[in-house]
Amino acid sequence: MATRSRSNSSPLTFDLPDSLITKIESLRRQRNLKSVSEVVRLAVDEFDFTSCEFTTDPFRQISVRVDDGQRGVLKRVARQKRASIGEVVRRAIEALPIKAPASAKKKRSAR
Repeated sequence: MATRSRSNSSPLTFDLPDSLITKIESLRRQRNLKSVSEVVRLAVDEFDFTSCEFTTDPFRQISVRVDDGQRGVLKRVARQKRASIGEVVRRAIEALPIKAPASAKKKRSAR
Protein backbone atom coordinates (compact mmCIF):
# COMPACT_ATOMS: atom_id res chain seq x y z
CA MET A 1 0.00 0.00 0.00
CA ALA A 2 1.44 3.37 -1.02
CA THR A 3 1.57 6.03 1.65
CA ARG A 4 0.85 9.63 0.92
CA SER A 5 3.59 12.14 1.53
CA ARG A 6 2.06 14.78 3.76
CA SER A 7 3.69 17.67 5.51
CA ASN A 8 3.01 18.03 9.20
CA SER A 9 -0.12 20.00 9.93
CA SER A 10 -1.43 21.49 13.11
CA PRO A 11 -4.86 22.80 14.07
CA LEU A 12 -5.45 26.54 14.09
CA THR A 13 -8.55 28.02 15.71
CA PHE A 14 -9.66 31.62 15.20
CA ASP A 15 -12.83 33.72 14.93
CA LEU A 16 -14.22 34.86 11.59
CA PRO A 17 -17.32 36.91 10.86
CA ASP A 18 -20.18 35.07 9.16
CA SER A 19 -19.54 37.03 5.95
CA LEU A 20 -16.10 35.42 5.60
CA ILE A 21 -17.47 31.98 6.42
CA THR A 22 -19.93 32.44 3.55
CA LYS A 23 -17.13 33.59 1.25
CA ILE A 24 -14.98 30.59 2.20
CA GLU A 25 -17.82 28.21 1.37
CA SER A 26 -18.44 29.94 -1.98
CA LEU A 27 -14.74 29.75 -2.85
CA ARG A 28 -14.62 26.10 -1.83
CA ARG A 29 -17.45 25.26 -4.24
CA GLN A 30 -16.19 27.51 -7.08
CA ARG A 31 -12.68 26.09 -6.99
CA ASN A 32 -13.82 22.54 -6.28
CA LEU A 33 -11.81 22.34 -3.07
CA LYS A 34 -12.50 19.57 -0.58
CA SER A 35 -12.36 21.51 2.67
CA VAL A 36 -12.31 24.86 4.40
CA SER A 37 -8.70 24.11 5.30
CA GLU A 38 -7.83 23.98 1.59
CA VAL A 39 -9.38 27.42 1.07
CA VAL A 40 -7.38 28.84 3.98
CA ARG A 41 -4.15 27.25 2.74
CA LEU A 42 -4.80 28.70 -0.72
CA ALA A 43 -5.42 32.16 0.76
CA VAL A 44 -2.21 32.01 2.81
CA ASP A 45 -0.19 30.82 -0.18
CA GLU A 46 -1.52 33.50 -2.55
CA PHE A 47 -1.69 36.54 -0.25
CA ASP A 48 1.10 39.13 -0.39
CA PHE A 49 1.74 39.73 3.31
CA THR A 50 4.61 42.14 2.59
CA SER A 51 2.27 44.82 1.26
CA CYS A 52 -0.45 44.65 3.91
CA GLU A 53 -0.62 46.77 7.02
CA PHE A 54 -2.22 45.51 10.21
CA THR A 55 -3.59 48.22 12.42
CA THR A 56 -4.80 47.33 15.87
CA ASP A 57 -5.06 49.35 18.99
CA PRO A 58 -2.94 47.90 21.75
CA PHE A 59 -5.04 46.62 24.64
CA ARG A 60 -4.42 47.42 28.26
CA GLN A 61 -6.20 45.70 31.08
CA ILE A 62 -7.89 47.90 33.67
CA SER A 63 -9.96 47.15 36.75
CA VAL A 64 -13.02 49.20 37.62
CA ARG A 65 -15.84 48.98 40.14
CA VAL A 66 -19.49 48.74 39.08
CA ASP A 67 -22.51 48.17 41.27
CA ASP A 68 -24.37 44.87 41.29
CA GLY A 69 -27.12 46.22 39.03
CA GLN A 70 -24.65 47.34 36.37
CA ARG A 71 -22.77 44.04 36.60
CA GLY A 72 -26.06 42.23 36.01
CA VAL A 73 -26.87 44.42 33.01
CA LEU A 74 -23.43 43.81 31.51
CA LYS A 75 -23.66 40.04 31.99
CA ARG A 76 -27.18 39.88 30.57
CA VAL A 77 -26.36 42.00 27.50
CA ALA A 78 -23.14 40.06 26.87
CA ARG A 79 -25.05 36.78 26.98
CA GLN A 80 -27.87 38.11 24.74
CA LYS A 81 -25.46 39.61 22.20
CA ARG A 82 -23.04 36.67 22.43
CA ALA A 83 -20.19 39.02 23.26
CA SER A 84 -17.74 39.37 26.09
CA ILE A 85 -18.41 41.77 28.95
CA GLY A 86 -15.30 43.64 27.82
CA GLU A 87 -16.77 44.13 24.33
CA VAL A 88 -20.02 45.41 25.82
CA VAL A 89 -18.11 47.89 28.01
CA ARG A 90 -15.94 48.98 25.04
CA ARG A 91 -19.07 49.69 22.97
CA ALA A 92 -20.60 51.69 25.81
CA ILE A 93 -17.43 53.77 26.25
CA GLU A 94 -17.07 54.31 22.48
CA ALA A 95 -20.66 55.63 22.37
CA LEU A 96 -19.99 58.33 24.98
CA PRO A 97 -19.67 61.78 23.43
CA ILE A 98 -16.30 63.43 24.03
CA LYS A 99 -17.90 66.70 25.06
CA ALA A 100 -20.36 66.21 27.93
CA PRO A 101 -23.79 67.79 27.45
CA ALA A 102 -24.36 70.94 29.52
CA SER A 103 -26.96 69.22 31.72
CA ALA A 104 -24.41 66.60 32.81
CA LYS A 105 -21.89 69.29 33.75
CA LYS A 106 -24.48 71.01 35.97
CA LYS A 107 -25.35 67.75 37.75
CA ARG A 108 -21.69 67.00 38.48
CA SER A 109 -20.93 70.49 39.82
CA ALA A 110 -23.98 70.30 42.14
CA ARG A 111 -22.55 67.25 43.95
